[in-house]
Amino acid sequence: MLLCKTHIKRGESMNKQKIGVILANLGTPDAPEPKALSRYLWQFLTDPRVVDLPRWQWWPLLKCVILPRRSRRVAETYRSVWTEQGSPLLVISKQQQQKLQHYFDQQGINALVEIGMTYGNPSMQSAVENLLKNQVDKIIVLPLYPQYSSTTTAAVLDCFAQSLKSIRGLTPFEFIHSYHLDEQYIDALVQSIKAKMKPDEFLLFSYHGIPLRYEQEGDYYREHCKQTTIAVVDRLGLKENQWQLCFQSRFGREEWLQPYTDHFLQNATKNQGIEKVAFICPGFSADCLETLEEIEVENREIFLHNGGKSFQYIPALNAEPAHIEMMAELIKKKI
Repeated sequence: MLLCKTHIKRGESMNKQKIGVILANLGTPDAPEPKALSRYLWQFLTDPRVVDLPRWQWWPLLKCVILPRRSRRVAETYRSVWTEQGSPLLVISKQQQQKLQHYFDQQGINALVEIGMTYGNPSMQSAVENLLKNQVDKIIVLPLYPQYSSTTTAAVLDCFAQSLKSIRGLTPFEFIHSYHLDEQYIDALVQSIKAKMKPDEFLLFSYHGIPLRYEQEGDYYREHCKQTTIAVVDRLGLKENQWQLCFQSRFGREEWLQPYTDHFLQNATKNQGIEKVAFICPGFSADCLETLEEIEVENREIFLHNGGKSFQYIPALNAEPAHIEMMAELIKKKI
């Protein structure tokens, strides 16, 4: 009888708890203009998690050469995908926030959902401040990177920790490390592929790349990408000659994880006779510049220019109901 009463009290306590949730993602510039891009890229590219070169070597090159050139060029590409509500990543992030908040409200869970970007706005700092202002009893941080990498997930942890530096009385918190093999995540990917992919299409899985050196220093991102891919392939029942895993978005001169997506697409028709491609980016929880411009435009052009006949991009999970429910379940496990 005593155990029963204790169990009830614990359940009541959980229901009364006010949970703060931070949906964390990479971030976005405030506007598709060179000045805004320069501010954003400076914050991004001076993070040692992203570029680990010594400051004396990297910062002068970044400030005097890379930013002046890259900011203008990237601003043009951002303008091509920008919406009236802002960048696609921010628009979709707000949709995810609103739908997750509605989901919790419907479930009777006392939670407050905030967006916290590692770089740019809305910042991680503002998300933490809003939650503390609302006197939450616990904070749960969900980095929207299914596959762990030191360049993404660990950067979120750094940013979150930095936002707490001036606070004496820390609110208890939980940090969701990764969810690359979560059943609901895999199921959502499988269903999105089944809804779009045609029987005669070759399925290409493309993940954002990282320098090979980072893997050699201990980053196990590639292994997470492989595990996600194999789980989806097994569920779809695909044969070895019906799919491929690649890595996109490399930067600089050093070697990154291979095979490179653009190189594969250049030779897919000539070397393997692949004429129709269905393209998915499982590492992106929301469509953004990398998927809408680099994949939908640049890589499509590469494939079609080199003999391909059709190219279909399967959108990220974005604010689809299955994706929102998956986020909610990940968070509920931490409550």
